[in-house]
Amino acid sequence: MEKENSVTKAPLEGIEKEKTEALIEETLELYTEKARKKREPHMTANDPGVEGCTVKSNRKTVPGVMSARGCAYAGAKGVVWGPIRDMVHISHGPVGCGYYSWGTRRNLVEGTMGVDVFSGMQFTSDFQEKDIVYGGDKKLETICNEVRELFPLAKGISVLSECPVGLIGDDINAVAKKASEELQIPVVPCNCEGFRGVSQSLGHHISNDTIRDYIIGTREFAEPATDYDIALIGDYNIGGDAWASKKILEEMGLNVKAIWTGDGQIEHIAATHQVKLNLIHCYRSMNYMAKVMEEKYGIPWMEFNFFGPTKIASSLRAIAARFDQKIQDNAEKIIAEYQPRMQAVIDEYRPRLEGKRVMLFVGGLRPRHTIGAYEDLGMEIIAAGYEFAHNDDYERTYEEMAKGTLVFDDASEIELEKWAEAYRPDLVASGVKEKYVFQKAGIPFRQMHSWDYSGPYHAYDGFPIFARDMDMAINSPTWGLVKAPF
Repeated sequence: MEKENSVTKAPLEGIEKEKTEALIEETLELYTEKARKKREPHMTANDPGVEGCTVKSNRKTVPGVMSARGCAYAGAKGVVWGPIRDMVHISHGPVGCGYYSWGTRRNLVEGTMGVDVFSGMQFTSDFQEKDIVYGGDKKLETICNEVRELFPLAKGISVLSECPVGLIGDDINAVAKKASEELQIPVVPCNCEGFRGVSQSLGHHISNDTIRDYIIGTREFAEPATDYDIALIGDYNIGGDAWASKKILEEMGLNVKAIWTGDGQIEHIAATHQVKLNLIHCYRSMNYMAKVMEEKYGIPWMEFNFFGPTKIASSLRAIAARFDQKIQDNAEKIIAEYQPRMQAVIDEYRPRLEGKRVMLFVGGLRPRHTIGAYEDLGMEIIAAGYEFAHNDDYERTYEEMAKGTLVFDDASEIELEKWAEAYRPDLVASGVKEKYVFQKAGIPFRQMHSWDYSGPYHAYDGFPIFARDMDMAINSPTWGLVKAPF
């Protein structure tokens, strides 16, 4: 699977490798010697074209330094399994984890909640002290039976284990196997205790493995196969993103047979082994599954990026190149049809956003994927980092960033504040944990995990909303009433 082609970016005014390296040194001076040694490999001045990854990632967070990361349970429940609409997802453990993960990602779905759609509901085994002492297996079995009785249209159940389950040794696999046989629906155990691994990234991997072991290949599509059957992998339909992407892919003549997993349906996911191409949006959370389907079923896969008209057009052409001339011609027609509309958006917002500088700190793919959309509006990315990336994510990021810009992994609050003070960005785009810190400091902010209750941001339907929201954040008159610390 080749990486998306990119062009080395021109240097940004005032951003030099030497200055960034000096800033990194100043930042590290904030730490004790021990903490400094741990954090130093996690930040660098970008140097496109350098072989290999120079930012260390996927390591434990420094103890005592609050991180923006989630846990393995969060990756499994909140990202992969939770958005599947026609399954009941049981958080097995104390009530807190399930409550925290209840609907926090804004994964939109079609259907009637509580009848044929269940992703927006909260199911938990609500561990009490006696469950910790004696185990929660019997309670879990009872819950599965109750789910089948109360929600007969549920197509399956996932059991997502929280930390205490792993500590006390509950055998959720045995319970799930028995329940699946008795209830005649898939009951999938996911051993995703939060303490496993160093971030939610392991939860993604564990979930992918459970789909591989229990779901994929167990169903077939009802409709006859065609040469244009594809699946959207790693799109969680936040604010309607997957619907916007599906729209233009189907306008191009492709058949989107399954979406993993936003507004996803378990029987469609189970039949994905029949498609001709997997299009992967969130590489970090779903590359494992794409590789499994390539190795086991011979299904090729490719990344795509539908943030901003420049990346949309290049992705549509790259996707079309995998098919016949009909699809390639359709791709050009779609680009030609939508380009004037996108140019009208740029003409409206670029004059107010030109030259505005942005610092990004988001999850598994958005720093590198959203860069093009910001640049379409004339904005500049001066620093970007990930919460739970791996080496291959950074290798894909270096070419998207200008030389000398700051690239970092799993930043702490004190680091982010130091860099905001040094760079004085016009916008910080990060997660909910950082949102109110920067807003109270008088710095415009957009929450880029769930689009700050907006969206979609994907595809041609999403770019006008993205542009409006960035303009609204930066140019709001309220900032004249708040004094920034610098």
